[in-house]
Amino acid sequence: MNGAPLTRGAIGVAGFLVIGELVVRLWVSRAFDFPAPSVILYEAALLPLDPEFLQGMLVTVGNWGLGLLIAIGVAVPLGVLLGALPPVEQAVRPLVEFLRPIPSVAIIPLAILLIPNNSLMKVSVIVYASLWPILINTLYGMHDVDPLAKESMRTFGFGPLAVLTRVSLPSAAPFVATGVRIAAGIALVLAVSAELVAGGVNGLGVFAVAAGAGNRMDLIMAAALWAGIFGVLANVVLQLAERRLFRWHWLRTGGART
Repeated sequence: MNGAPLTRGAIGVAGFLVIGELVVRLWVSRAFDFPAPSVILYEAALLPLDPEFLQGMLVTVGNWGLGLLIAIGVAVPLGVLLGALPPVEQAVRPLVEFLRPIPSVAIIPLAILLIPNNSLMKVSVIVYASLWPILINTLYGMHDVDPLAKESMRTFGFGPLAVLTRVSLPSAAPFVATGVRIAAGIALVLAVSAELVAGGVNGLGVFAVAAGAGNRMDLIMAAALWAGIFGVLANVVLQLAERRLFRWHWLRTGGART
């Protein structure tokens, strides 16, 4: 496996940190009380030793994982159903296209009013935001199924259910995986955003709000850094799983890397 992209990425990150350090210390700090990258990295290294931060991180990750799983459980069967029944999809598609562009963060105040339970509200907005990329990618996957393969199965006497399970679902699975990977990043944004807006007892967003109340910009940025690290790790893990499980798809589409 070629390590050149990883090396270039590391050089890019290091260069960004060095430039950021110089800019903040020479110019930005004179006008704003903004911590330098070295200070943020130092505080971020200490945060795993803080029980309050660890508990908040676990709550956020728990809400993220639960919301994402529920979204998968709802969106994938719904996408398969709509993809397998074109008349039903045509009837439902206008509603999907109306709801999908609505910024998910904008529904948080509405969710706070409608759902009194704080934890349930946060998971609900995560589910709503994660639903759309999974649903749309599942539909695209169902539309991408080779009609010749389905017709061949029917010619050999297989019924609709067998065609669905043996042809349509395996063909659509890589698209579903891509939708889940995209939804994972969106779910993390909503998990933290809901905590920032709605508050609560624990959570990464709650920790950031408390740090802001104490005028600790360094802790806010350190918590944001950990959120970014988790997002990158989740994306890398899902992408590796996607390539391993659906390597044939990566080879067919030219997306595989050697």
